Amino acid sequence: MAKDVHGTHGDPDPDPDPTSDPVRELRREGKKLRRSFSWLAVLGILLVVGGVVGLVYTGVATLTSMLLFGWLLLIGGVVGLLQAIQSRGTSYFWLAAVVAALNIAAGVVVIRHPEGSAEALTMFAALLFLTGGLFRLVGSVVVRGPQFGWTLLQGAFGLLLGLLVLFDWPHSSLYVLGVFFSLALLFDGLGLIAIGVGGRRIVSMVTPSASATAPIPESSETAQERSNN
Repeated sequence: MAKDVHGTHGDPDPDPDPTSDPVRELRREGKKLRRSFSWLAVLGILLVVGGVVGLVYTGVATLTSMLLFGWLLLIGGVVGLLQAIQSRGTSYFWLAAVVAALNIAAGVVVIRHPEGSAEALTMFAALLFLTGGLFRLVGSVVVRGPQFGWTLLQGAFGLLLGLLVLFDWPHSSLYVLGVFFSLALLFDGLGLIAIGVGGRRIVSMVTPSASATAPIPESSETAQERSNN
């Protein structure tokens, strides 16, 4: 009887719940995080490939970016119109409806005329570069702050880029937007790859290894004592 009581209360649970082991739970969560970071790296690789292809075929990248921009305007306008209809009776109903209608109209125009839209946006970008570069140049000369040289260089670069795009317009509309779109894809892809690879390394460093969950082997003396009891 004493042996039964000792065996019931003295021995540990022979079949512990594996899910209650915190080390195994950490390993399981670590695998999930590594898988998520791997998918981020894969997405980054796809974006980098798309950016490189876009830099090679700038004309196709320009049309693709314009069509994507048009569809985004159209979908955003439809969603905004639905939200405006749901909020009818409020003070901002007409403003939301007008903004949504303008987005829908702009999206339809961009989708139907991507070449003309690219020319207009390229002209707008050239004027933006010109005005931004001119303001930086004048501001750096007038203020002469601690970043004088860097601001002066930025202003000169923006002014030069705006002039180059403007002098080659409308032919520059065939490649300017495509180059910008491709560079955005390329740098975003590189950033995702860095996050994915770095995240996997950090998770691997903080996740317990398989040896941490391996049971400690019993010595022969301990096993003999357990069999005697």
